[in-house]
Amino acid sequence: MSTSIKTSYPKDKIKVLFLENISDAAVQYFKIQGYTDVKKISGALSEEELIKVIKDVHILGIRSKTFISKKVVDSAKKLQAIGCFCIGTNQVDMKACKQKGIAVFNAPYSNTRSVAELVIGSSIMLIRKIIDKNNAAHKGIWNKEAKGSFELRGKTLGLIGYGNIGTQTSIMAEAMGMKVKFYDIETKLPLGNAQAVKSIKELVSSADIISLHVPETSATKNLINKDVLKQFKQGSILINYARGEVVDLDALAAALKSKHISGAAIDVYPWEPEKNGDTFETPLQGLSNVILTPHIGGSTEEAQENIGEDVSIKLYQYLERGVSNGSLSIPTISLPPVDGAHRILHIHNNVPGVLSAINTVMSKNKINIVGQYLKTNDEIGYVVLDVDSKLSKTALALLKEVKETIRVRLLY
Repeated sequence: MSTSIKTSYPKDKIKVLFLENISDAAVQYFKIQGYTDVKKISGALSEEELIKVIKDVHILGIRSKTFISKKVVDSAKKLQAIGCFCIGTNQVDMKACKQKGIAVFNAPYSNTRSVAELVIGSSIMLIRKIIDKNNAAHKGIWNKEAKGSFELRGKTLGLIGYGNIGTQTSIMAEAMGMKVKFYDIETKLPLGNAQAVKSIKELVSSADIISLHVPETSATKNLINKDVLKQFKQGSILINYARGEVVDLDALAAALKSKHISGAAIDVYPWEPEKNGDTFETPLQGLSNVILTPHIGGSTEEAQENIGEDVSIKLYQYLERGVSNGSLSIPTISLPPVDGAHRILHIHNNVPGVLSAINTVMSKNKINIVGQYLKTNDEIGYVVLDVDSKLSKTALALLKEVKETIRVRLLY
């Protein structure tokens, strides 16, 4: 297949909707590829609003404030894929997407550097008590002293979670002269001179600064609670740029007030406002040596542009070529181009006998399969068939009738 091949559908009929002020890089990418019906909305939409607009949308782009419920998915009659222009996908009902054969993509690596830099920057600000000195200076109070201010060099950074952001932070911390320890539920190969420890207690009792890099799951909810905070080294610092439910903020506030914890930087919260300008409250407001930011860990122009390009490419490759690399809902397949054939995508429930049924019906109707690719996960099977172009419409109709079929699409 040449790169200039036309898809089986007119591009001006494909509706692309981007919400939450997704980077213009995403909009421009689709327009460059020939898609003209590309709409961008600055804010998130409620479930009710989404249900009204989603009916004819083929590609949907969201960030963290838009929640894709089962009701929304059921209302999306033409939706092929959802792009989460962020790291997490907790805002998407993944089960509903699997049941409808909708591909879901995200950007797990694109803002890694931005978050890691902010962790290091916040560490310097907190260990030097810059926040308090800055507040005093704004009030006209001169407070020049070294007491309680320290260098990062020689201090120990403890990382809870040693994934993409954790490892990047680890490398940067060592470059600053810090020692690095980490705890992860999975065995990870340490980078540089970082050391793995066997428990959270071992980590927090020996680290000067603790930074969290874990997902939001039932196991991580209130991971840092009253009992765990008691195990923290006296005068240590806590940084959470991971997920809001991971830290019990009331317990953290108490630890800060008692001076057991000397400072904290929090960027994510159990509850966050829907839009800029809304009222925001947290028990950490007004406390000494605390940095509060509005979920901006990955909010740099570089990160947003990278995310915009990364997710757009994934959405485009799936829409035009059937390539599902990076999908979290359907099995991932990397597909070679093909000349002289039509490509059909078949998504089905992963039960025994479906592939056999597909091949049987193709054989009985004398439809030649030029190429076939299959990948499954626990729930979904994804088959891509390259068939004789003269018989592709017949093949499409036959495949729709195969038992356990979720979705069939003639790609080109």
